[in-house]
Amino acid sequence: MNMGPTALFIDLIAGALGVGYWIYGKKESRMAPMLAGAALCVVPYFVGNVWLLLVVCAVLLAAPFLVG
Repeated sequence: MNMGPTALFIDLIAGALGVGYWIYGKKESRMAPMLAGAALCVVPYFVGNVWLLLVVCAVLLAAPFLVG
């Protein structure tokens, strides 16, 4: 697992956005942002490649808007 400064920064941003999505989903009683937020908080623990992590996080960030 690559724990360089770039990976740590992406993990921090993904976690912060995940918490934001979770709070938004909880306030609006919407399941899609809540699940995407939880996934954004957890996925950096399982993905070791920085580029793959960026792609997965981008998909999770767009998913609530695409799902509805």
